[in-house]
Amino acid sequence: MPLFLDAPNLGEREKAKLIECVESTYVSTAGPFVPKFEKKFAAFLDSETAVSVQSGTAALHIALVELGIGPRDEVIVPALSFVATVNPVLYTGATPVFVDVDPFSWTLDPTKLEEAITDQTKVIIPVHLYGNPCDMGALVSIADKHGIAIVEDATESLGATWQGISTGTIGDFGCYSFNGNKFITTGGGGIVVARDLERIEHIRFLVNQAREASRGYFHEELGYNYRMTNLEASLGLAQMERLEEFISMKKRFAEIYREHLDPLEGVKMQKELPGGESSWWLPSVVVGEGEMDIPGLQEKLKEKGIPTRRLFAPMVDYPYLRPFLKHDDYPVARALFKGGLNLPASTLNSEEDTSVAAERISEILKEGSFS
Repeated sequence: MPLFLDAPNLGEREKAKLIECVESTYVSTAGPFVPKFEKKFAAFLDSETAVSVQSGTAALHIALVELGIGPRDEVIVPALSFVATVNPVLYTGATPVFVDVDPFSWTLDPTKLEEAITDQTKVIIPVHLYGNPCDMGALVSIADKHGIAIVEDATESLGATWQGISTGTIGDFGCYSFNGNKFITTGGGGIVVARDLERIEHIRFLVNQAREASRGYFHEELGYNYRMTNLEASLGLAQMERLEEFISMKKRFAEIYREHLDPLEGVKMQKELPGGESSWWLPSVVVGEGEMDIPGLQEKLKEKGIPTRRLFAPMVDYPYLRPFLKHDDYPVARALFKGGLNLPASTLNSEEDTSVAAERISEILKEGSFS
C-alpha cells in the first residue's frame, strides 16, 4: 500500500449510508440525515446542539455575522494558519489584526495578544493548528478582561481537548471543517457550536436564507445559503461511527514520529502545551533551524514514497493581506514555515507503514544532504 499524507478513509459503511440517503430521496437540504448528524456531532463534543453548514469557512463567517462584526471592527488572528481563518473577517468588512505564534505549540501567542488589542477589537480567532490546542486558559482570561468574543477555529482539531474540554466548545463559538482531508469528511461541509443557545438557533435561521417558514417565503433579515445537504450528512453519520478509531490512530502516528525524530539534533516536533491534548490531525516537524533545503528534503522523501507538505505560509506575507499589517515583526511564524513539514497521517496508513516512514525520515535527516 502506498503511504498517504491526508487522504480520507472511506469504505462500505460510507457507501451504505450514501445509498440509504439516495434511496430515501432526501438528497438536498431538507430531510432526516442533517439533524441526525448535527445531534450526533454535538453529543460527541458534549454540546447541546450544532448547526451544519457548507464549509469551515462558512462556519467562521456565520459566527462573525452573528456577532455583528462589520466595518471599523478589528478581529485578531494568528499569523500562521490556513487562509480560511482570515478570509471570513474580510467578508464582513472588518480588519484582521495579526499576532505571532508560540514557538513550541505554533498557536496564537497569548504573551503578544494584549499589545494588539484596541478599542476596535471585537473578536479573537484562536486556531488549534494541526490539531494542537491553543492556551485557551490565557486567551479566555484576556478576552474576558477586555470584553472580547472568542470564535475558535477548531477546523483541524476534532478530538482535541483543553483541560479535558473539547476544543471549539470553550469560546463563544466553535467552528469545524469536514473537508476531504479532515478527521471525518462529508465531502465538504462544516459545523458551528455555541454556548448561547439563542445565538446558535439564530444561526440555524440565517443559514437557511433567513426564511420564516411559518410565513411561507418571507425573509426579514439578510440570510445565507449555507445549509449542508443530506447526502453530505449521511456520509458524516457513517464517518462519526469511526471517529474514535481515527483519533486513536492519529495519536499513535504522532507517538511514532516523536519516538524517531525527537532525539535528532536540530529537529523539533510541534509540542502540546500543559493542559492541552492534541488530536494530531497532521503531525508536523521543523528541521534544521530554517537552514535546511526543505524542497530538496521533500523530493528525497518523495523518492522513498513518503509524501509531505509545507506548513502554511504566514498569512502576513500574502500580498492582499499586507496592507492590513500594523508592523512586520512575525519571526516565529516565518521561521516555522521556513523549516516546517507536515508528515503522513492519513488513517489509511498502518502503524507499521508509519514506523517505516519515520525510520526513513530519520535516516535521511541524519544524512543531511538532499542534492
